[in-house]
Order: sequence, then structure tokens, then C-alpha cells
Amino acid sequence: MAETPLFAAHEELGASFTDFGGWNMPLKYDNELAEHRAVRERVGIFDLSHMGEIDVRGPQAAEFLDYTLISTLSTLRVGKAKYSMIVAEDGGIIDDLISYRLADDHFLVVPNAGNTPAVWEAFQKRAANFDVELTNRSADVALVAVQGPDSLSTIASHLDGDAGALAYYSAAPMRFGDCDVLVARTGYTGEDGFEIYCDREDARAIWDALAPNATPCGLAARDSLRLEASMPLYGHELSREITPVEAGMGRAFAKKEADFVGKDALVSREPSVVIAGLSSEQRRAAREGAEIYLGDTRIGVVTSGQPSPTLQRPVALAHIDPAHAEVGTDVEIDIRGRRYPFTIVDTPFYSRKDQ
Repeated sequence: MAETPLFAAHEELGASFTDFGGWNMPLKYDNELAEHRAVRERVGIFDLSHMGEIDVRGPQAAEFLDYTLISTLSTLRVGKAKYSMIVAEDGGIIDDLISYRLADDHFLVVPNAGNTPAVWEAFQKRAANFDVELTNRSADVALVAVQGPDSLSTIASHLDGDAGALAYYSAAPMRFGDCDVLVARTGYTGEDGFEIYCDREDARAIWDALAPNATPCGLAARDSLRLEASMPLYGHELSREITPVEAGMGRAFAKKEADFVGKDALVSREPSVVIAGLSSEQRRAAREGAEIYLGDTRIGVVTSGQPSPTLQRPVALAHIDPAHAEVGTDVEIDIRGRRYPFTIVDTPFYSRKDQ
């Protein structure tokens, strides 16, 4: 398994590790519930150096991304970021990713760790007719995320720029001590937070500067936090078996004029499933793969589920038949051979108070 440049730091902190997309990543350090609550109430720090980073440069960088992704990137302002997806010709989702526009002719695209090889291969194939230069910087770039209500105060004194001036889904180059970094106001927890992109060799210095004032958090807390915020996870809610239409991303290309890969499969498609949220007053949580019933009719399957530490009740995301996905619908979920009552509810399950 691959290791991030912060692996030794995680070992020193007594982390438990797990395989995640071929990377040996910290699952938790002590108690994942305490890590979850630290992010909701104060601040947590995450190692996300397994994520991919692809530089797209050149006179046709924006046009290339318009063609390669489902969204329109050419209208994105410098310093802003956009969440989007890359699909196959048949519309199946290869990955969901974030693109940062760093200059008129320069974008940084961040795919998920396990999908980086597939995204890189697709980018190379699709670049043939564009004046662009692609660089896979995934092995050279590290990423440290600081998330929670105290995230700004935790990082501000270390930076030579004003991170507080960044709007959500914005980014700017800054200096962190002696290190050149890109600071982005993005995250995957439902809280305010920042992601700090840096050279691999600078990751330990940045981690060591921040970790004493933030709770180190592993993948277990990251998963429970993103589930409460109803953020999809590739391999669970998202996959090659569904398209952005099923994922609720049809708006990304609804008014798009430029041609893009997968357009013919997507523009007039009706969703085969929708991603819906479920919750229950009883305490038994539904896990991935649990089947959902309306009477005797199977209407869907759970893609992610667990007890919500913040809400103190079970929550789940699921693929559900659109005909039965109306909010307020009472259903039953089969959990180890016994059916339990759940209700389809609005998402996100959790929103921070200042939103």
C-alpha cells in the first residue's frame, strides 16, 4: 500500500490504519466519536495527501475542461473552485472532483485517490485536440485539511495572507511559514474549513505546526461527518453504474452549450434512481447494502448508513426508485432479516448554524 508523507506522524500519534483506495490511511487515532465531535464543536486536522492533483495549463485549458467534465469551467473566475464530475461516453460516473482556476490558462483538478489513474487516463485521451499541457502532480503534492468552527483561527497566524477573506469554494496562493501553499476554503465535513496544498516535503512541517491546536482525525470521522452533511462518496453513492442525472447533478449541464463527453447519453435521460436521505426514531442503523421496502415492494438500497453522532439517530443515503422517493414517505429497511421503520427526509441531515 502507498503511504502519504505524514505516515510517520500518524504512527507517532498511535493511529489505527486501513486500506483506502490502495493507501495505508489512518482510520482513527483513539476514539472516532471524539474526533467527529471535535470537528463539529472546535477543529480537526486531516491528512488528505492520498488525493490526486492534476495541473491543466495552456491557451485552451478552459475549453479542454468544458469538453472533459460535465460542467462549464470556462466561465469560472480566477480564484474560484467548482465541484463537477467526469463521465464515460455512456454517462457513467468515472469520478467526482473539484477544479480550481488559478489563472486564465491554469487549473488544478483534484480527483479522488483511488480514481486518479482512471481520471488521468481519460484526461490524456481527451486532450488530443486541445492546446493544453497536463501534469500529474499527485506524487509531489500533499494536502492537509483543517475543518471546524475554529479552523480559521487555527491557521491564520501561520499564513502571510488573509484566509478569512476567502469565500466558500475559493482559493489563493499564500506562504505558510517558509512554505509555498495553496489555501482553499473547501472541505468534506459540513463545517467551515480550509484545505492546504503543499509540496510533499513541506507536509510534515505544516502538520506539526497545526496538530497541537487541532484534533487529528481519521477516515472514520471523515465518513460520519460527510454522511451527516449528505455529501456523496464515490464507490457508495457514486459509481460507473449511475450517471450525474441519478446523482442530482443534471443542473451542471442543463444549460451547457459546449460539447462534452457523455452529452448524448445525459441530456434527455430520466433518472433510474435518485439519491435520497432516510432517518428513523428507532436506534438501529441501516448499513450499506440494506434493502428498502414500501410494503412488499423493494424500492431501493442503502449506499451509506450509520448512527449520527450529532443528531443521535440513524441516518442513511440510498438509491431509491424515483416514483417512491418523496420526502415524508415511510418505508422499512431490512437489517439482518428484520425490517425497521425509516422515513425519507430532506437532506442534508446536518447544516452548521451559520449557513
